[in-house]
Amino acid sequence: MSTDAVIAAIADPTRRRLLDALRERDGRSVRELTEAVAPLGPHVVLKHVRVLEAAGLVVTQKVGRRRLCHLNPVPIVQLAERWIDDFGARTASGLTALKRQLEDEGRVT
Repeated sequence: MSTDAVIAAIADPTRRRLLDALRERDGRSVRELTEAVAPLGPHVVLKHVRVLEAAGLVVTQKVGRRRLCHLNPVPIVQLAERWIDDFGARTASGLTALKRQLEDEGRVT
């Protein structure tokens, strides 16, 4: 899995929605993921899953006729470690928490 493959995979908004769906509940079938990113069909979703799988972001497991998808966060963590040092991570974490709080209060859109 290359850094370029990971970045290319997460650049697509549909693939990010699929990763978000797996983050909410891991081990979803392709059918369940299709429902999560409707109106896309299962063939389109499977193509996106294959891209995520090639980048190492998703691991699939065939169980009978179902293909279960599991999130692998390691490549994303490796990207973060590559570009964010400890100080930068703490600063960014504080700023994102502030942004989230302001959004919850309706001050920022």
